[in-house]
Amino acid sequence: MTNTKSSEKIGLASHLVNQILAIKPLADFAKSRARNMMINRAESIGVPWRENCRKLSDRNWEPELQAVTNSYLNYPHYYLTSFHAYESGNLSWQAAWEVESAARAVHAKIWQEAGIEGDAQLRASYHQVLQEHLTITPQEILDLGCGVGMSSFALQKIYPQAEITGIDLSPYFLAVAQYRSRENFEPNSRESQIQWLHCAAEDTGLPDNSVDFVSACLVFHELPTTAARAIIKEAYRVVRPGGYLGIMDMNPNSEVFLKMPPYILTLLKSTEPYLDQYFALDLEKTFTKTGFNQPTITINSPRHRTIIATKPE
Repeated sequence: MTNTKSSEKIGLASHLVNQILAIKPLADFAKSRARNMMINRAESIGVPWRENCRKLSDRNWEPELQAVTNSYLNYPHYYLTSFHAYESGNLSWQAAWEVESAARAVHAKIWQEAGIEGDAQLRASYHQVLQEHLTITPQEILDLGCGVGMSSFALQKIYPQAEITGIDLSPYFLAVAQYRSRENFEPNSRESQIQWLHCAAEDTGLPDNSVDFVSACLVFHELPTTAARAIIKEAYRVVRPGGYLGIMDMNPNSEVFLKMPPYILTLLKSTEPYLDQYFALDLEKTFTKTGFNQPTITINSPRHRTIIATKPE
């Protein structure tokens, strides 16, 4: 399946939006508006966004930050930009403290009446597809772009026997993930033993053929095309023959995006700088060109799809 149809339909509106966002004062206004909308939505459904952030900010994070930071890491250029209305993108404490609240706000309206449970329902829909398509029980899982650990903890719940490694480019996110693994779980639990690595998903440093399953949950819409292709290539390298790569993310062919009003599209694109590239990328073709078997594509929400493929034996 290609994204030609969706690209053509979105094209004109997207071009207009890009022209608007090229004007910095308008871009700044759109980012501010998008951020305020998320905060207000979160608090309207019972997510205490501001209070959650205040509680997390009211402690000394330096030990966690030092523990996870890879001081030798050179950040990819694409990562050093504004994401999600944060000028310093994901390289900030505010982004790390607010991401869980933001996820619950953004996913609150995926299903009617889902509200605060929308994010959990979305992740559960992804996991259901995994359990239907993976013919193995993975023992080693690599969670790409794990953020503050929400995806890693959720994967651990459905694969309790697995050893999970979560990687991310933001040491701030990883510091919060490590804190959550210690504070929210028993000391000897699998969740408390998840390994957090500060590295790029396109250059993990892990051995060849070393994991059974590579997962990327809500990551690829934040990547330029070159990075997306490099990450899929790296996933192919580290996954064992017979193992799997699974990506769950926005579905460019969703009617939600095809019919999105220009104003809302402007707000969305103001916080997602690589959305055009993601919508235009043929992930199915990228999988097979990299060497994976023909992937399955499953619609797991009104806005999202799951793409799963195996590495040939």
